[in-house]
Amino acid sequence: MNLKDISTSVPKKDHKGKVSGQLPYISDVKVENMVYGVLYRSPIAYGKIISIQLPNLPEGYEAVGAEHIPGPNYVKIIKEDQPIFANEWVNYIGEPILMLTGKDLDILYSLLNEVKVEFEEHQAIYTLDEAIKQKSVSLVLASYEFGESLENISAIEQGAHQIIEEEYDTGYQEHVYLEPQGMLAVYKDDEIVVQGSMQCLYYIKNALLSALACGDDEVRVVQSPTGGGFGGKEDYPSMMACHVAVAARAVKKSVMLVFDRSEDMLVTTKRHPAKLKYRTALDKEGNILSMCVDIFLDGGANVGLSSVVLQRALLNSAGVYKIPHFHAKGYVLKTNTVPNGAFRGFGAPQSFAGIESHIGHLSKLAKIDPLEYKRKYLVKQGDPTITKGKFRDPILVEDMIEDVLNVSEYKKKKEDFQRLNQQNQRYKKGIGTSLFLHGCGFTGSGERDHIKAKVKLVKSKDDQVSLKISNSDMGQGILTTLCKIVAKELNLPFEDILYPYPDTKEVPDSGPTVASRTTMIVGKLLERAAKKLKNQWQTGVEQEVVEHYVHREMIPWDEKTFTGDAYPAYSWGVNIVEVEVDTLTGNLKLEKVYGNYEVGKVIDERIMKGQIDGGLAQGLAYGYLEKMTSKQGRIQQKSISDYGPPTSLDIVSIESKVFDNPYADGPYGAKGAGELTLIGGAPAVQAAIEDALHTSFQQIPITPEVIIESLWMKEGEEG
Repeated sequence: MNLKDISTSVPKKDHKGKVSGQLPYISDVKVENMVYGVLYRSPIAYGKIISIQLPNLPEGYEAVGAEHIPGPNYVKIIKEDQPIFANEWVNYIGEPILMLTGKDLDILYSLLNEVKVEFEEHQAIYTLDEAIKQKSVSLVLASYEFGESLENISAIEQGAHQIIEEEYDTGYQEHVYLEPQGMLAVYKDDEIVVQGSMQCLYYIKNALLSALACGDDEVRVVQSPTGGGFGGKEDYPSMMACHVAVAARAVKKSVMLVFDRSEDMLVTTKRHPAKLKYRTALDKEGNILSMCVDIFLDGGANVGLSSVVLQRALLNSAGVYKIPHFHAKGYVLKTNTVPNGAFRGFGAPQSFAGIESHIGHLSKLAKIDPLEYKRKYLVKQGDPTITKGKFRDPILVEDMIEDVLNVSEYKKKKEDFQRLNQQNQRYKKGIGTSLFLHGCGFTGSGERDHIKAKVKLVKSKDDQVSLKISNSDMGQGILTTLCKIVAKELNLPFEDILYPYPDTKEVPDSGPTVASRTTMIVGKLLERAAKKLKNQWQTGVEQEVVEHYVHREMIPWDEKTFTGDAYPAYSWGVNIVEVEVDTLTGNLKLEKVYGNYEVGKVIDERIMKGQIDGGLAQGLAYGYLEKMTSKQGRIQQKSISDYGPPTSLDIVSIESKVFDNPYADGPYGAKGAGELTLIGGAPAVQAAIEDALHTSFQQIPITPEVIIESLWMKEGEEG
């Protein structure tokens, strides 16, 4: 199949394997001399380990703990604060203390029940609110501050007509990838091969080099087919990889560690719960004079990737708006709960839920339609970003708004719903909007200074070309889209481009599969490598080309002062959501969902539609459906049915459109798309519920309980 237009859909490379069930996921793999591992985890939230007593282990069963780690006892991520096996202090319920290995899982679980650990328990901090109240420097895992000086803002506030203060809360979100976490360490005398469900091969390799204190050629990391990630397979697999590799080296056998769903839900990273505080000065007409935003993220027990999540939350704290005299500061606070980490959108969904809600509430005060109010503040091409960078490229949000207003008949529906709601006491209809963006690529100069991506193309004698990159397909379709880019550039049939599952022995470090960077950054490198190969092409000869990342000239990013261009480019979105609320039960029914997006140029229309539908399902559910709670440090939802992600019955068909706006530094003009599609769901569904009920909410998810409570309070106030 030769590609005329890059956007035209093709059958996905892994389609047959997945649909037929032939593709072997990690738990399908069996190797000789393999044992299983199970983890003994802390039953308490915070305390000191006094003693560990093991049961009599039958032959072939062994215990592995901190004493077996050749290198330092921490998972190499950013900071050295996450032990591989806790051996002094435990900081959350579920923290791994040791692993038992053996052939039979039933025997392992019964042995696990006989392990006795004595603790000296200490007072734990269970919630973000408790951590905020403590005002303790020791609880601050990361903090940043930027924007207009507070003295200037104070002077503006003194002349303001009124000052509005609001607090907004967002909860946990669970990834609910179809395939739980799984890792296998294959033991060989001269090397350990770790394979499993993962997003970032070199994160894992670097963690293993540190833990095993070994040479580069003694460790190999191979990605297995991966059943979904959403960020949950970004940071967490590094710890599991250390567990199986340390155990394999200690017991001199291959070790498999696979979680069942309940273990996965209780101990793996989640989306950070957040508290966002807004303080906004307004003039008589309700125009914004200044705004201060404080963001608090619940980091859980370890810092992990939380500092970067906080950066993203802050970079998105003003939404798509040019707000005069803006100031933001943010903190990640430590609690004795399961650590929180990467999740699609990486801090932006919390910020957009908060800022869209706050701007919506300001529009009510000004007695202006929320969308009209938002449009007054929309950023335009050439405007500065909140970090003194610049929006360089054309911004099509106004066109996207006009289009979706037309398609959805927004103005007519606003009037119709108002009339219907006066007639119907029980069922109330509402329509809500959200406007959003997402920065593409790694924050700031991360690509240039830290990642330094490198890609390789290898041509065989029979003129097939293989992609040698470290990026993982986890359902988002890069096995297909990246092959299309190379096929089109080389003018070869799509079938002649191969993309084997990456193996660190074979592929250079092209950076992690995160941050809406893969298609735009890695795809562009592959496009350049393919150009180079085309110019040197020799039929029937083995050839190899390598390409390195080159940074676009921008305003330099300074992480200390939080100034400069945080991203090379932005993708944009507009959502409209229609709902019907049953005021008797608090139940919500989605009626219609519209999404307009601008992601540069689409590399495959069907894959993009998958990103839109999947992202919106996750984003909408974050706003009204998915509720995860922690009580005394223990996650309360242990199964998918306890947690309640959306099913096909919850999500209606989504009317979406993608606007063409090619970006010069992306392959064929493409930008990032994967995270953008999630961000608008929650704020749009909240706006629609508020429109239906004529009330305001200060949190997501807005569950039936929250709706009923707000209706009671409203009745109380009116009564």
